Amino acid sequence: MPSHPPKLLDQVRESLRYKHYSLATEKLYVYWVRFFIRWSGLRHPRDMAAPEVEAFLSMLTTERQVSSSTHRQALSAILYLYKEVLKIELPWLQEIGRPKEQQRLPTVLTKSEVQQTLNLLDAVNPVFGLFAKLLYGTGMRIMEAARLRIKDLDFEHSAILIRDGKGGKDRVMLLPHSLCNDLQAQLARSKVLWQNDRDQNLPGVDLPCALAKKYPRADQSLAWFWVFPQQTLAHDPRTKLMRRHHLYPQTFRRAFALALQRAAIHKPASPHTLRHSFATHLLHSGCDIRTVQDLLGHADVSTTMVYTHVLKITGGVKSLLDSLLK
Repeated sequence: MPSHPPKLLDQVRESLRYKHYSLATEKLYVYWVRFFIRWSGLRHPRDMAAPEVEAFLSMLTTERQVSSSTHRQALSAILYLYKEVLKIELPWLQEIGRPKEQQRLPTVLTKSEVQQTLNLLDAVNPVFGLFAKLLYGTGMRIMEAARLRIKDLDFEHSAILIRDGKGGKDRVMLLPHSLCNDLQAQLARSKVLWQNDRDQNLPGVDLPCALAKKYPRADQSLAWFWVFPQQTLAHDPRTKLMRRHHLYPQTFRRAFALALQRAAIHKPASPHTLRHSFATHLLHSGCDIRTVQDLLGHADVSTTMVYTHVLKITGGVKSLLDSLLK
C-alpha cells in the first residue's frame, strides 16, 4: 500500500528540525500555522492567498490586540510555511504591512533589589540562588544558563563558553570569581546525578544538531552533562526517550516571581530583568558600551544603546532642579 504523505503540521515540524530550529521556535510556528488554518475554516494554505493572510493578521491586531512582536511571530510562521514547507514563492507575503515596533525601555532592578532577590532565592533553594547569581553576574540569557554543560566552565581561565546562543553564535564570558566555589559544589551534585543515570543505563543527555551520531558516546559522558540538571527524569519531547533534562526555565521563573513578591518588589520583572540590570549597572559603573555589547552578545551596538536611555532614570543623569534646590 502506498504510504500517505505526512500531515502538514508534521511537515512543518520536520522542516524546522532539519534546519536545527529550537524546540521553542518549533512549538511557536506550529501553533501559529494551526491557528491560521483553523481560523480560515480548515482550508489548505495552498488554496489561500494574500487576502486570507492579511485578514488573519488584521484580526490579530484589531480583535486580539496582540503586540507588534507577537504579530511578527505569526507572520514569520506563515512566511516559513509557504516558503520552506510548501515551497511557494509569494512576493505579496513580503509586502504585507507590519505594525510599527514599539520601543520600550527594559525593566531594571536596583542593586539593592537584586541583592534582596538573590538572598531570598538562596534561602529557598541554593541551586536557584546560584542560577540567579550566574544570570546577574554574567548577563547571560536564561536558556544559555540552563543549557550549560560541565565542559563549558573553564575555572583555570575564569571563563564560560556559551555555545549556540541566540542567533546560533558562540561567545566567551567572564566567570565571576565569587561563584567558583558554589559552581564547583554544583558540579559535584551534578556528578552524583550523572553517575546514577549511568548506573541505571539511562539514555544520555540531549546533544545539539548531529553530534549524537558523530560522537555516539558523548551524550553519556560527564563533560556533556548539564551544570544545572533537573532532579527528575522526563520524556524527551522529540525522541520520547526518558532522560535527564536541564533545569526547566519555567520552574525557575516561578521561583523568581515568588522571590519578587516576598521582597515586595512590584516592578514587572522576570529572570531576563537580571540581564537588563547587569548591563545597566555595568554602564553606570563606567564600562564602555562596546564591552557591554560584547558581553551581551549583541550583533548591533544600537541594541545595547537602549541601556544608555535607562541610565537617565537610574541615576546616570541628575536633574538640574536637584542642584538648584539644594
